[in-house]
Amino acid sequence: MDLWQITAAGRLHRPTPTSRRDRRRAWDARTRRALTVSVMTAEIEWFHLIQTLLDRSHRWQPEDVAAVLSDAASRLGIATTVYQIDYEQRHLRPLSVPGAKASDPLQVDASPAGRAFALVESIHRRTAAGGVWWCPMVNGTDRLGVVEFLMPPGESTEDAAMQHRCETVAGLVGHLITTTTPRGDHLEHARRTQPMTIGAELLWQMLQPFTVSIDEFVISTVLEPSYDVGGDGYDYAVDGRRPQFTILDAAGRRLRAGLACAVVLAAVRATRRAGGDLRQQARAADAALQEQFRDARFATAVLVELDLDTGVLRYLNAGHPPPLLLRDGHVVRTLGGGRRLPLGIDDETTAYGEERLQRGDRLLLYTDGVTEARDATGELFGTRRLVDLAEQHAVDGLPVPETLRRLSHAVTDHRHESPADDATLMLVQWSADAAARTLPPTSRHSDGDAER
Repeated sequence: MDLWQITAAGRLHRPTPTSRRDRRRAWDARTRRALTVSVMTAEIEWFHLIQTLLDRSHRWQPEDVAAVLSDAASRLGIATTVYQIDYEQRHLRPLSVPGAKASDPLQVDASPAGRAFALVESIHRRTAAGGVWWCPMVNGTDRLGVVEFLMPPGESTEDAAMQHRCETVAGLVGHLITTTTPRGDHLEHARRTQPMTIGAELLWQMLQPFTVSIDEFVISTVLEPSYDVGGDGYDYAVDGRRPQFTILDAAGRRLRAGLACAVVLAAVRATRRAGGDLRQQARAADAALQEQFRDARFATAVLVELDLDTGVLRYLNAGHPPPLLLRDGHVVRTLGGGRRLPLGIDDETTAYGEERLQRGDRLLLYTDGVTEARDATGELFGTRRLVDLAEQHAVDGLPVPETLRRLSHAVTDHRHESPADDATLMLVQWSADAAARTLPPTSRHSDGDAER
């Protein structure tokens, strides 16, 4: 029965409910209308927040990111803090807002915000002042930090709609930080705990984001020491159905090693983008190193291509430590094929190493600075320890980049003093579930149509 009626005079009116059933229906209708208006109002307010960020981002300076978000969110009664992860991936460091009290850095391994970062999960807590959300801040699937949303008192903040709004804004801030960082030094400075060497500064400008995921495939990397890395590097391209990825270690230290690494990366990319296969990429790196250096400069490397339709993995190993294949939580094989001389030394080898992967398999690549790290007694970190930790973390359900962060910290913690060599790790997994775990929760669920 329609609760609205037309009077004899042609006017619309609502008769007063007479029965309990009519009164209940009238109350339900008013409640639904009030909830609808409330939801629509909230969505409009959050849309205005997003619109403000986008409008201001075209011409803002790097130091404006946190301030613009803070001002826009305050109109909803929400206080925000943007935390970036530092290069060591141990602390979340706040971006300052002029006129506001500075927040302290937060430990990744000892704070709710750190847990949100590590697990790529949004964490909610009730507080005396209201509720608080810590939401992962990503650029695509590369973890950049966390955004904290402190809600006003008395407002319901635990529902899925509020979580989705916060995660959407945190994701947008992550994208905007990525596009804004090259404009100046503020955002870079906020991540650093010490100055970088010239070689490290050069190399970081050449490298891809730490983590990239597509529907059924994840690549994640980590480099140490962050501020003095020189010869280690990595690259990847995830176009089409045959992603390629490379890990390399240029001989030497500091700037000269960084220059050699940059030359190899440029040669590999230029050849790949011109349609060259792995062999052609390796030969281009040979020629580039010989042309640019007169001291027999070389680099070890593994160049890999995975066919996502068949699972066939093809690779070349140019004098590098062989990758480890993990299946069902265990290292089942060392990939020892595809051998050729290090890059920079002419080698006409044409034979690829080949392996057929199964869905869910992981491939762990590393440089010799990982296994050759020494503790105070001189004991090497070693391949056996790396295998044990890789197997331990393979079954703990962590996102791929978090597994790699913990492996890298195990190497760093084992080392007694400043390293004599860089230590780089790359972890690759062929798995739609693993790819989904690199997304914030609401994006993960809305992306759930991917084949598992």
